Amino acid sequence: MTSLPALLDTAHEMLWLHALVFFRIAPIIGLLPGFGEQSVPMRIKLILALAFTLVTSPALMPELSKVIEEQAVTGHAILAETLVGIVIGIGLRLFLMTLQMAGSIAAQSTSLSQILGSASVTPLPAMGHLLVTGGLALMMLLGLHLRVAELIIHSYRIFPATEFPAVEAVSQWGVARIAHAFSFGFTLAAPFVLVSVLYNLTLGIINRAMPQLMVVFVGAPAITALALFLLMLVAPVLLVVWVQGLAAFIANPFGG
Repeated sequence: MTSLPALLDTAHEMLWLHALVFFRIAPIIGLLPGFGEQSVPMRIKLILALAFTLVTSPALMPELSKVIEEQAVTGHAILAETLVGIVIGIGLRLFLMTLQMAGSIAAQSTSLSQILGSASVTPLPAMGHLLVTGGLALMMLLGLHLRVAELIIHSYRIFPATEFPAVEAVSQWGVARIAHAFSFGFTLAAPFVLVSVLYNLTLGIINRAMPQLMVVFVGAPAITALALFLLMLVAPVLLVVWVQGLAAFIANPFGG
């Protein structure tokens, strides 16, 4: 029979193993698109973090067991794991901000920014709410949350347990991710920006040819109808491109 001290040692090791994984997963769940929204109760986020911990811990047990045997778990290790989780979570969160920026740019370009501008917790125009909700639903349908579990497991190859990430490398990576988020958001909104440019050029030509005509009153319904029709056509393509970009990031979040 197993002696009580050995059993207590095993329980202590298992407790700290799951705790280390939880410290990395909790910030990721708090920032993960869909699970980390403000509308999701904190208790649900805690349950999701514990569930991801139970799912990923068995795959990490051999590596983390060696770390726990070699050194005691201290505040330094807890802080390092939390910081790594925040870095990964921010990278995932930037993709949701990409959809938000694309919706805002598209709505501003087509004069639809004031329609249902405060329909949820995040102040976004209706076009932005539609893209964000559709993107999150598509992400869940395609099972990308399962890929996030794989990302957590593979992150220990890049960021070993209890070790702080290199500040310079993380800074360069963060700047590159933010720049990519802005450029990707503008790329998704490019069809609406192009339509807006053509619309304003057309209004300018008509106004020069017919100064008596109130071109704004004539053109406002036209740009609204055209923007809604264009949204119906390109929204599925935009969401597919966005999900593919998110999947590519999850597969290789730090390049190389």
